[in-house]
Amino acid sequence: SVHINRLMVGPLGVNCYIVFCEQTKEAVIIDPGGDSEQILSVIRDEQLTVKAILCTHCHIDHVGAVEPLRKATRAPFLIHQDDALLLSSVGHQALMFGLPPLSISDPDGFLHQGDQIEFGQEVLTVLETPGHSPGSISLSGNGVVFVGDLLFAGSVGRTDLFGGSFETLQSSISDKILPLGDKVIVYSGHGPETTIGREKRSNPFLS
Repeated sequence: SVHINRLMVGPLGVNCYIVFCEQTKEAVIIDPGGDSEQILSVIRDEQLTVKAILCTHCHIDHVGAVEPLRKATRAPFLIHQDDALLLSSVGHQALMFGLPPLSISDPDGFLHQGDQIEFGQEVLTVLETPGHSPGSISLSGNGVVFVGDLLFAGSVGRTDLFGGSFETLQSSISDKILPLGDKVIVYSGHGPETTIGREKRSNPFLS
């Protein structure tokens, strides 16, 4: 069965998810925004083998710990190609947010709609869900979906940052996320988890 460990990391309080197969101890890390030591201590404690480092998008608060983790785990770092420009701008993003300088080398590969990420007996499927950023993705599997900053409990991601679009974001939610089904648990980049059903009923941005 799948195990989800959530850590709140970095100066902007991002949810980093360590998702692993309990049988095989193979894992993926989603959105390691900072605090690499804290993330690595969970990986050591649980004796996990990291198969991939996945970022739902390349805003600085979601990628801050990529390099130390890539070095420590030797796992490939994967993003959507449409966020490559955003990744190359992390130095500029750090300045904008008043954060320490940061540089991240190129990803080890690019993710596309429908790609399957396997770790042990678990699979996450890549959904292209742009809007918050041009290359935002969600990762869906086994009754859960990790949506980055696309959708939050009671809200949606901002669209006033580089390459953001409110119309695109709304389409991504209605075309890719809502069809997954009301019972599916939504794990967001910030704040608590929710369900698709709850957001359909009560999220003012989805009406």
